[in-house]
Amino acid sequence: MNTSLSMITAISLLLFSISLSEAAADNSAKGTLVVVNQFEHNVSLVEIALRRRFATIPVGVNGHEVAVSPDGRSLYVPIYGNSGVGKPGTDGASIDVIDIGKRQVSSSIDLGKPFRPHRAEFGPGGLLYVTGELANAIVIVDPATQKVAAEIPTGQLQSHMFVFSPDQKRAFTSNVGAGNISVLDVPGRRLISVIPVAKTIQRIAISPDGQRVFTQDQDSPRLAVIDIRDNAGAEALKVSNWVDLPGVAYASEPTPDGKWLLAVSAKKHLLLAIDLATLKVVKSLDLPGTPSEILISPDGGTAFVSCMDSGKVAVVDVSAWQLLDPVVLTPGVDGLAWIPAK
Repeated sequence: MNTSLSMITAISLLLFSISLSEAAADNSAKGTLVVVNQFEHNVSLVEIALRRRFATIPVGVNGHEVAVSPDGRSLYVPIYGNSGVGKPGTDGASIDVIDIGKRQVSSSIDLGKPFRPHRAEFGPGGLLYVTGELANAIVIVDPATQKVAAEIPTGQLQSHMFVFSPDQKRAFTSNVGAGNISVLDVPGRRLISVIPVAKTIQRIAISPDGQRVFTQDQDSPRLAVIDIRDNAGAEALKVSNWVDLPGVAYASEPTPDGKWLLAVSAKKHLLLAIDLATLKVVKSLDLPGTPSEILISPDGGTAFVSCMDSGKVAVVDVSAWQLLDPVVLTPGVDGLAWIPAK
């Protein structure tokens, strides 16, 4: 009898442990993960709770990034081309629009000239803002007319990624080969200033309170912090701090509560947690491949990291600082986005 009770207890504990694990993996189940694959020229829709891809939608060559429309009905995939930043190859001049309900490309927006469009974000007036590397600008697209409405000049080569300030009155672009950041007046659609950073940089992030911008030096293991509080005017902005890292970082993203900045080291396959109060690296995790992009769920509970070479998307419980089961797809995974549950 005691043996039977012991077995029942052991089984109960095992089931309880499994249920806790499933609950942890389900932190961000109230939505859909969107994953762009450069190599296979498609977009995947993934149900996170089950780690299940339930749709694959072909797009042009090559999509890198993706933006979700404010109504959650469409995806916008800039078609960059078949090369890397600053390298020879085709020059994309369009944006594929995906009808999420129909799970297919519904239209393609012709930008009128080669742009190598890359990062896309919805901004003021419901317009779509897209970096155009060959135009040295952010291209503004009206989704209603599917036409280019205007451009904001960055004044610099290879404007690759950008972020809005919380009020969307300013935008900041990471200009890869130029090694600097352009500060843009969004309503005025003009360049305000350029912040020198390093020889080469990659990607860009902004703190939730809008007070600091972050980018990554590609030649040294350090991360730049720019205090953008407008005390001295935007023209006087400069790097205010450097964060020492265990390896060169490729991308970073703050948690919604403003406590942590997560950064990825591509060569060392690391996810790092930087304490934004002290600007020190305090935690690290080994990733299942070479990281590309970081996405943090709206509630801040889960981080997703695309690992291009392995075809996996790492899933991290941020509060427990623990790797959960990854999303297993195919090599080429890059841009990530989140479709909230309705």
